[in-house]
Formats: sequence, structure tokens, C-alpha cells
Amino acid sequence: MVRFSVLEPWQDPRGGEIERVRIDNGIIALEVLSLGGIIRSLWTPDRNGERKNIVLGCDNVEDYLAQQAYLGAIAGRYSNRIANGKTQYDGHQYQLSVNQASNCLHGGVEGFNRKLWQLGTLSDGVRLTLTSPDGDMGFPGNCTVQLDYRLVGNNLYIEMLASTDKACPISLTQHSYFNLDGNRSDTNKQHTLQVDAKKYLTMNDVGVPTAMQPTAGSDLDMAKATPMSVQTERPALAATKGFDHCYVLDNPGADLQRFGCLASPNSGRNMTVYTNQPGVQVYGANFLQGTVGKKQRVLSDHQAVCIEPQMLPDSPNQPDLPGDVWVTPGKVYHHITRYQFDAE
Repeated sequence: MVRFSVLEPWQDPRGGEIERVRIDNGIIALEVLSLGGIIRSLWTPDRNGERKNIVLGCDNVEDYLAQQAYLGAIAGRYSNRIANGKTQYDGHQYQLSVNQASNCLHGGVEGFNRKLWQLGTLSDGVRLTLTSPDGDMGFPGNCTVQLDYRLVGNNLYIEMLASTDKACPISLTQHSYFNLDGNRSDTNKQHTLQVDAKKYLTMNDVGVPTAMQPTAGSDLDMAKATPMSVQTERPALAATKGFDHCYVLDNPGADLQRFGCLASPNSGRNMTVYTNQPGVQVYGANFLQGTVGKKQRVLSDHQAVCIEPQMLPDSPNQPDLPGDVWVTPGKVYHHITRYQFDAE
């Protein structure tokens, strides 16, 4: 049975209110905001059964609006990068919002992470909905999005559906920063990461994919559980100050497939991720320094790990990459990811 608690709303300085709700199934608990579909807190038990919050967040709306780390938010309409903020479809050229180097990153300057969503409840979680108008951040079509967070035993299910009335590239992801020692821990270096994916994307100096390569024997080879400290030791990782790379799953049927496992030997917590998406971006919080978190604490680089299932970056301009990113009228975009939390 899932218990719901409606928390005191925050006033949005841009107008309106930001709703807050906590859901708890006795094993894991979640606080969700109507701003950006944000997961503000996620409590899971350690090996001793003690629950702690394992994601980074903020204490007020002003800090959420000031930060550019996408803490706990939904990134969209298109997560990750679209090169030069440009794409085309069927003879139509689209200039998108440019907000990272020359790229459109995570949907642009006012992406889904900054939108006010409508918040409702399900029997085992919450449902958020959003309507993004035609031309929003340059993207074509009126886009309707449904986002479900559901608690089932020791699992958090995240499911997203989207449709549009014009052909549009859509890729949504959840951008939580996980620290399995609890959000007061200041480093991810003792976490281990194990990845099933056999391929990854190489990229240029602004994060746009250049080729798909096998992970075996490369600096991105995490087939065996490996400490996150390699993020500053392996040359290909050090070049980007740590992990900021997209792994590619061999998943043409878009089934729920195991990606890998993030674990902490200190707390005993581990998080296994399953997804139907063709790609998973792993980001080691390489540029988190200076972001203000809870209790006005200034966050540090490499304080957490993001594991972001998604379509592949720049796929709208690179059709040979796996996954059909163009959603046309009558079609429905579908993303489902399961986060399984265990302790040992």
C-alpha cells in the first residue's frame, strides 16, 4: 500500500504554485515536485535497514531555478545534445534553442525541467502531465507528455509517454543525481559501476557523437564492477573531467533490458537499472561545483552519479544511430525504466 502526503506548496516567483507530494510504500519513499517533474528526495534502506535520501536536491524554488545541473528533473523535449541546435525533417528546417556550446542541450534554455507540470495521483504513485506548445524552444508540434512515478516493492518505475501533432524528435530522461551513501556524502569515488552495454559513443569536444565503438578493452569498459575513481584516471574519461558518455544497448525490440548496477560498499545499497531505451548516458557530476543544494550546502564535482536512459544524442541528425527518434502524428513515444534498490 502506498501512502500519500501532500506537502506545503512553494510559491513560484514566475507565478502560480509548485505542488509537492510524498509517496511511501514502506520500503522506498519519494518526494516529487510539479516543477520539472523533479524527484526532490528518494529514501531507500541501507544494509542495516536505515532509510536515507540518496538524491541531490534543493530546499526552495529559487535555488532550483538558479541551478543549471537539472537536479532530479525531466530533461526534454530532447535530452542530451542536438548539434548546432539544428535539425530537419521532410524538407522542414528547425532552429532550436542553443544553450551549451553550439548545441541544444536537454531541450534548450527553458526545457521541460523548468516547466510547471500538472500533478495527480495513481494507486501506487503519481502522474504528471505537460503540454508543450508548437515552437517551444524551436521544436515543432504541440506535444503532450505523461509521466508516471510508481513504487512497486523495492522498485521505482518511471514511465513516460508523449505524442505530437507534427513530426518531432522526442527523447526524455530523468536526471537524478544518485549518491548511495546518502545525500550528505560529498563523493562518488567509492561507488562502483557495472555496465552490461557492449558499445558506447565517441564524441567531439562539445559532446556530439562521432562514432560507435565497442566497450571491450576501452576506457569505457565497465563490464566488471569498477570504482568510480577511474573517472579521473582513465585518459578518455579524464578528457571530460569524468564520465559524460552514452552507452548503447543492443535492444531493437525496445524491451526492458538490464543496463547495469551502481553500488556503494559503504552503505551496502545498490541500484540496478533496466530500461527500454537504446542509450544510457552516465554522468559523474563533473561540473556540479558551485551548485547550491539542500541546507544551502554548495555541492562538489563528482558528488553523485546520473544514470540517464534516453534516445541517442544527436540522433535527429544521425539517422544511422539506433532508435527511431522522430515521433509523427498518431505515434506514441514510450520510455520505461525500472530502478531496483537492494542492500547487502
